[in-house]
Amino acid sequence: MDFDNGKRVFNRLGPNQPTDNRTQKVCYHWRAGNCTRFPCPFLHRELSAPVNGTTSSKRPHGFDNNNNNNGNQRSTAARWGRGGGRGGNVINNNFNINNNRGGGGVVKKEKICNFWVQGSCSFGERCRYLHSWCTGGFGMLTQLEGHKKVVSGIALPAGSDKLYTGSRDETVRVWDCQSGQCAGVINLSGEVGCMLSEGPWMFVGLPNLVKAWNVQTSAELSLNGPVGQVYSIAVGNELLLAGTQDGSILAWKYNAATNCFEPAASLQGHTSAVVTLVVGANRLYSGSMDKTIRVWNLENLQCLQTLTDHKDVVMSVLCWDQFLLSCSLDKTIKVWAAADSGNLEVTYTHNEEHGLLTLCGMHDLESKPVLLCACNDNTVRAYDLPS
Repeated sequence: MDFDNGKRVFNRLGPNQPTDNRTQKVCYHWRAGNCTRFPCPFLHRELSAPVNGTTSSKRPHGFDNNNNNNGNQRSTAARWGRGGGRGGNVINNNFNINNNRGGGGVVKKEKICNFWVQGSCSFGERCRYLHSWCTGGFGMLTQLEGHKKVVSGIALPAGSDKLYTGSRDETVRVWDCQSGQCAGVINLSGEVGCMLSEGPWMFVGLPNLVKAWNVQTSAELSLNGPVGQVYSIAVGNELLLAGTQDGSILAWKYNAATNCFEPAASLQGHTSAVVTLVVGANRLYSGSMDKTIRVWNLENLQCLQTLTDHKDVVMSVLCWDQFLLSCSLDKTIKVWAAADSGNLEVTYTHNEEHGLLTLCGMHDLESKPVLLCACNDNTVRAYDLPS
């Protein structure tokens, strides 16, 4: 466990909870599997996530005319920032997860391995105790085959039984979520760089263009202005934002009266392609091939800060609670937090053996956050947060 200014990283990254320190604090020694206090003054269970969530990035769908939000549904966006394309993605847990993480027939006890916490367990997968802070495992449901080239965008509209995938083969495929069969193919005029579903709208980034479809009314719009491939799309403060190949970030505002998206601004600053965007806490975070992350104020669209700690292309950025996470081809995941000055600083760096491509957030069966990261060695890594 790394330390940061006298605080354990685990505590720095923990979710915000009610302030009764005695009754609402989870016992660290229980987490490590070696609490001997009886009675212990702290909780011997994980705190459940708040029903309504707490974050400043919570908002209704900006382009949903009906704007119907079901207050009884807990949105993962209450903990994870919002974005699309190559970063800022959130998975809704509407699929079954296999509870047996042990593998190899080893029955796991409901207790975290103390030696694993200390990084010294020699049993590996044969250990009887948990080597994980979260619960649940992953199993493949099915494999969707049909695209001829790299799949560069995936979108699952809320409440829909259709999955949309875009590819560099210049098509968008529509899949039936029940049968796993392809229900349709949409031929486009260029490679798909990214996709995003927001309310009734489906946005697709293409060369020199953003295509917008309303899946409820079948309306189709073409948003001109980008120069080169559109690599990333996000929505925030009732603006549609697109990162382009020439380093610009273009913004459009939806006009309900005319049912169209009107150009609102062009954000300049990056010197190379903007490949990832995410919105959180009324800020826009953009990652670029110029190896930097820029922080933008969504109210006035001014750049507030440029982060230069990555040594290679910043492939993906993601907001979680009050933290910004980023990954890069420099083989690192960085966790950023606000300093006393208000500027973001790196509070933790995780190193991998391969370049990192995309970050995605979800929650496990107990509503604990899990970070997924695609690596360029053809694997997807699942990380427990906040460990």
